[in-house]
Amino acid sequence: MKAAIGIDIGGTNIKGVLIDESGRILEKARAKTHSLSTDFWQENIRKVYSELKKKSHSNPTIGISAPGLANEKNTAIDFLPGRLPGLEGFDWSKFLGSPTYVLNDAHAALMAESKFGVAKGIKNFLLITLGTGVGGAIMIDGKLYQGLAQRAGHIGHSTIQSNQTQQSILGMPGSLEYAIGNYSVEERSHGKYKNTYALLEARKTDDYFAQWLWLDMIRNLSLSICSLINAFSPEAIVLAGGLTKAEDDLFHPLNQFIDTYEFRPNGKKTKIMKAKFRDYSGAIGAAAFTLNQMK
Repeated sequence: MKAAIGIDIGGTNIKGVLIDESGRILEKARAKTHSLSTDFWQENIRKVYSELKKKSHSNPTIGISAPGLANEKNTAIDFLPGRLPGLEGFDWSKFLGSPTYVLNDAHAALMAESKFGVAKGIKNFLLITLGTGVGGAIMIDGKLYQGLAQRAGHIGHSTIQSNQTQQSILGMPGSLEYAIGNYSVEERSHGKYKNTYALLEARKTDDYFAQWLWLDMIRNLSLSICSLINAFSPEAIVLAGGLTKAEDDLFHPLNQFIDTYEFRPNGKKTKIMKAKFRDYSGAIGAAAFTLNQMK
């Protein structure tokens, strides 16, 4: 049975998995990133790879998930200004001594769900990551759609309130990312809540401001989801990231808002699904991507 190594490069940790082609995780490994030291994090990736390869009884393929935009051949990160010095253009195949495929971390999360997760067997779906910011990825006809400059899926940087002056990191005013991202909660609540967790805890009490702000966030998310449904007509929308830990506090109002706004010809309803994978989704998706390339 074929095996693959997937490695996810995060700002804090490097996570690796060895999986077989059925998606069974055979081994895990992790190390610190220490992103300010180029040599340190690159060598830690080599250590994670070597540790996993030693535990394999075959010659596994290699996939790497990382922030930034991959090049057209998915052999390196082509664009990531201001973060992880040394990542742009780095030749991983040469460094690790074996052919290596590289892709964006949100794209990797989609591949994990497509090959081994809740979206297995679904040909057309979108994944939205809800955390510090908002990211995403697109699957069309069973294939990851990366688009021009491999930048497809920046769902958080779509404008939902054009009269607002706050700009996303891509320069979009009134973005979905600002409307629901964890990073903006304190500003949006006028300093009342430090983060999404604090907002959600307050929402569970008689704090009506917190209840309004929470439902306003969910309504904004529902409008963006319905806009994406109108544009892409996917079979499903998969939600991932820290916000999904809210469980029913997220999904119950979200589904009610979508019931109000979604266009459903002949009663056809788009599935709203929670992602299966969390902590190791990037690594699993990177491994899934490289397994697909080896077919």
